Amino acid sequence: MLIGFGFAVTGGISWIVYLNIMTFGSDAAGYLLFMSRRIEGYFLIGGMVFIILAIILPHNRGR
Repeated sequence: MLIGFGFAVTGGISWIVYLNIMTFGSDAAGYLLFMSRRIEGYFLIGGMVFIILAIILPHNRGR
């Protein structure tokens, strides 16, 4: 779950930082297209999937 949290934080910060591209005349579609080409954009999605899987599929320790 901590790996997922780290990925989600890294991806979320990247999404926010790259929002500065919008100030240079890019539109929302251009921003989403740019983020779809960057690996950091997928960290947020992957991290959220890891967190959800860690919650849904509990790990039985000691059994």
